[in-house]
Amino acid sequence: MDASESWLYAVTGYAVLLAWPVTTVILVWFALRYAGTHRAKVVNRSVAGGNGRPEHFWVIVPALNEEAVVANTVGAALNLRGPAGTLSRVLVVDDGSDDRTPEVLAAIDHPRLHVMRRELPEARQGKGEALNAAYRHISRLTAESGTAPEKVVVGIIDGDGQGSENILVEVSRLMRDTRVGAAQVQVRIRNRNRLLGAVQDLEFGAIVDACQNMRDALDTVGLGGNGQFSRLSTLQTLGSAPWSSCLVEDMELGLRMHLNGVGIRYTSRASVTQQAVVDVRRLTRQRTRWAQGNMQCARYLGRLFSSPRVARIALAEMLHYLLSPWANAILTVLLIGTGLAGLGGLLIGHPIVFIPSWAALGQAGGVWLIVTTFPGLLWALVHKYKHGDEGMPRMLTAALAYPAFLILGLAATYRALGRQASGRQAWAKTERLVEEPLAVAA
Repeated sequence: MDASESWLYAVTGYAVLLAWPVTTVILVWFALRYAGTHRAKVVNRSVAGGNGRPEHFWVIVPALNEEAVVANTVGAALNLRGPAGTLSRVLVVDDGSDDRTPEVLAAIDHPRLHVMRRELPEARQGKGEALNAAYRHISRLTAESGTAPEKVVVGIIDGDGQGSENILVEVSRLMRDTRVGAAQVQVRIRNRNRLLGAVQDLEFGAIVDACQNMRDALDTVGLGGNGQFSRLSTLQTLGSAPWSSCLVEDMELGLRMHLNGVGIRYTSRASVTQQAVVDVRRLTRQRTRWAQGNMQCARYLGRLFSSPRVARIALAEMLHYLLSPWANAILTVLLIGTGLAGLGGLLIGHPIVFIPSWAALGQAGGVWLIVTTFPGLLWALVHKYKHGDEGMPRMLTAALAYPAFLILGLAATYRALGRQASGRQAWAKTERLVEEPLAVAA
């Protein structure tokens, strides 16, 4: 092989390596350019004089063996207040808990708290089925009261979730626009005093936030399992079971809404906090479930391609999220395989074209080190700029640990591939950490 061909292979290899930091820079620029003030001005103009303002809020808390956290979660949800003249209520779905969750809930005496107890065999059929049961209950109460469904908003806060005080006010502001059928708020991590917690807050508070701000500008916002809010009328267009048995029922709900032409907005002005998974084994299990759920949602690709409602740029952005688990798995095999082949070739005296010498191997290793550490360091700066609630030493430590966190995610992707291929769907519940009790407002 001549020098020109070797040069072409080298350029191609480095292009693959540099794709991640380059796209990170673009995303960071986009996030800082369009986060907060820009989008807020656009939304404020679009909702001026809008008549879609919600009058009733229901916050659903799905609970399965949540004795460690459910009291704080319910207390925080009951403390939430919407704009003047709106009514907010909390509906806890006890999905067949066999710990002390029922006793903890029974001890909370509040006029705006409703508890729905599901028993086997209906219970424990997945979070989606629990949410569907709560949704049908709310639909029935809404019809009996004669309230217009488009004036009712249903929010989801997970068993370990706590919403910011302004969350209902912010959602109400967004939904003054009648074209907005759902909204997603920012997600943050509470127990970020531990390294894994700090890395997950770097992920949610900076990276996911940036992606969602970009998706907001492209009208392709995705719904998360925690902190999603939907008009009851929007959910009713999806039938009696808006949430599916998919392992990421929130992502599928968002895709179905987009295919129906529903407007979904994102805001980082309000947030919901949740607990980080600080055990590596449990974290891998959680990420495996998420990756497998993304793979399950790939069945929507055909409808997305053929839908006249989804613009091309929005389609491309959605496909990125649906296909990235598969692409990451394939790319990892190629990169690791190339590196091992290059090392082996040098050891036996038959170097491959991508790595023709030990100097080239060292150079490639140096580039790989920069490529894998640069994005995390950049996101640490973004996190500090946007939030300022963590010291730089902790966030820089999280940034340096970020590449290992991504490797864990890739391992989870391969586990998800195996589970999906074998048809395994069952999952163990993520365990919670005990926290200090919160006060509940009257």
